Amino acid sequence: MLPNVISKTIKLQDGREIIIETGALAKQADGSVVVRLGKAMLLATVVSKKEAIDGVDFLPLSVDYQEKFAASGKIPGGFLKREGRLSDYEILISRIVDRAIRPIFPDDYHADTQVAITLMSSDAEVLPDCLAGLAASAALSVSDIPFNGPISEVRVAKIDGELIINPTPSQLEKASLEFIVAGSEEYILMVEGEADEISEDEMVEAMQLAHDEIKRHCQVQKELTKEVGKEIKRAYNHEKSDAALYEKMHAELYEKCYEVVSRQIPNKSERSELIKAIKEEFVEALGEEHEFEGSLIGPYFSKIHKEAARNLTLNEKKRLDGRKLDEIRSIWSVVDYLPSAHGSAVFTRGETQSVTTCTLGTKMDEQMIDGAVISGYNKFFLHYNFPGFSTGEVKPNRGPGRREVGHGNLAMRALKKVLPAEDENPYTIRIVSDILESNGSSSMATVCAGSLALMDAGVKIKAPVTGIAMGMISDSNTGKYSILSDILGDEDHLGDMDFKVTGTEKGITACQMDLKVEGLDYNVLKEALYQAKEGRLHILNEISKTLAEPKPELKPHTPRSFVMSIPKELIGAVIGPGGKVIQEIQKDTGATIVIEEKDNAGKINIFSNDQESMNAAISRIKGIVAQPEIGETYTGKVKNIMPFGAFVEFMPGKDGLLHISEIKWERLENMEGVLEPGEEIMVKLIEVDKKTGKFKLSRKVLLPKPEKTDK
Repeated sequence: MLPNVISKTIKLQDGREIIIETGALAKQADGSVVVRLGKAMLLATVVSKKEAIDGVDFLPLSVDYQEKFAASGKIPGGFLKREGRLSDYEILISRIVDRAIRPIFPDDYHADTQVAITLMSSDAEVLPDCLAGLAASAALSVSDIPFNGPISEVRVAKIDGELIINPTPSQLEKASLEFIVAGSEEYILMVEGEADEISEDEMVEAMQLAHDEIKRHCQVQKELTKEVGKEIKRAYNHEKSDAALYEKMHAELYEKCYEVVSRQIPNKSERSELIKAIKEEFVEALGEEHEFEGSLIGPYFSKIHKEAARNLTLNEKKRLDGRKLDEIRSIWSVVDYLPSAHGSAVFTRGETQSVTTCTLGTKMDEQMIDGAVISGYNKFFLHYNFPGFSTGEVKPNRGPGRREVGHGNLAMRALKKVLPAEDENPYTIRIVSDILESNGSSSMATVCAGSLALMDAGVKIKAPVTGIAMGMISDSNTGKYSILSDILGDEDHLGDMDFKVTGTEKGITACQMDLKVEGLDYNVLKEALYQAKEGRLHILNEISKTLAEPKPELKPHTPRSFVMSIPKELIGAVIGPGGKVIQEIQKDTGATIVIEEKDNAGKINIFSNDQESMNAAISRIKGIVAQPEIGETYTGKVKNIMPFGAFVEFMPGKDGLLHISEIKWERLENMEGVLEPGEEIMVKLIEVDKKTGKFKLSRKVLLPKPEKTDK
């Protein structure tokens, strides 16, 4: 029996229960809870320093979600046999929780804060990612850390036409839409997921149901906070202030900033230099000897610049680069840009550019996934790279960070929905997007370039996919708002919403939304979705001018594939002892051969860049799996000479006995000088022993029979 445990229960629509417990584990953390659903158990802890570091004007929050292999009775692979760096899957869950809880900390709270969520026990019928946000929020709720929560996260999926909350993995396989939605009692904070080309109305309906469930979770957490006695949070003072400095800066600099943003300069660098000059001029005029708090000049100037840019859009419906609110930046694209790639494309929209490649590989190129909960193989993966030069920065290349993993995953989910069915696609597909320029929406540029690269490679996708990043600037006091299509990087930083939507002409395939402001009216959300649809269709029209459908043929240097099926019992004959036969065929022909048992048969996939090599491999395999027929004639090769006859290989891997009596019509006393090893002769299969399966051959039946002579 666990001591001093306080427990609360949330009942799901299907009768399952989520149990939140606190008071037994990790009591030295500022807050800790265990969240259970079935056999799945997550431990969430949160710790925050009492004071902020001088000069820090943001929330240094880290969120780490990790799955222990012991949770599912596994031992980690690799040499060390212990959990290592977070997998991409764990990083993606960490990002989802981070994006949900970060906006609801107080704006002036700047202490180092760490949230750790650990999967301690797994359940094959529970997806733990939909519990991680609830666990993090509950841990914060039972702590004294300032927090404007609670919040929760749920997965909503449509299965057989019905919307379901937190479905099981087996149910999810049939889902036509699947979103993780996070929110508080009052508003939605974050949405991420994928769908089978659904309508905008279907998406809104799913979000509303998810929010109704989230409200119940939040109410239970409030009851837990009250019972634990953590309704009063710690006092803090993490921001210096200088009202006189702010008033002076606002009076002197607001109009100057407004004048610069009103010029609507398309070039990001030119715009930045003019804004920077206003700040530098003020600092220089202020001089070294002044009574103000100098560390606040930067934050205050950013605040004034943001106010000017937002008011330009709210009051005059103008944008920083001169576009209309729903206008898309200029687009150009090309395909087949890299001659040695299997498929390639360049997609440029404004000052954002992606060069993307598509590579087609064999089954041996599949990505192996070895996680605590999820294991298996992946035939389609997308990698997104964001080097420093794309934004004119000096930045060391330390490999992909969480941002690259998250953006790549969104683009992968968008394109995955239009790939051909598995039985129609023998290839492992890798998409790589290298961002060469970035000024907003680089993940959406990846989707557009990825569609073009797939079609350039000849992959028979169902339809091209395009994506667009939407933004919103709003004022809760006046009720004014402006929805922006194809946002710039600056508009992302200045705005209240970052909403990425991808889809085909038919409907939505993926989305990712982050809100930075309290509340989003569903009518405004619908307006944003339909404005996004117009933008997607415009971009689709533009890329269709470059390439509208998959190319009918693969590139000459792309591996060709040939699939054949053989009886299951012949798999061993093709592979050979220790793989000897299949390795020999690959070495002799240059083809790559993959064989697996599927649907109670042997499936052989042959890949080759050369048709002659492909034909040779097919011929060799057909020779092995072909069934000898009694009465058929074969060209055989003498393998061994014995006193009683010879063993002849009459089919690949199949030897038969040519008895001394079956070599000639004339009687032979011995085998001396009759046949030589390696000699090719014509033989006929005359019998197969029913018990042993041994083959009996004859040569003499193919020779003219001598006429009888009278003595």
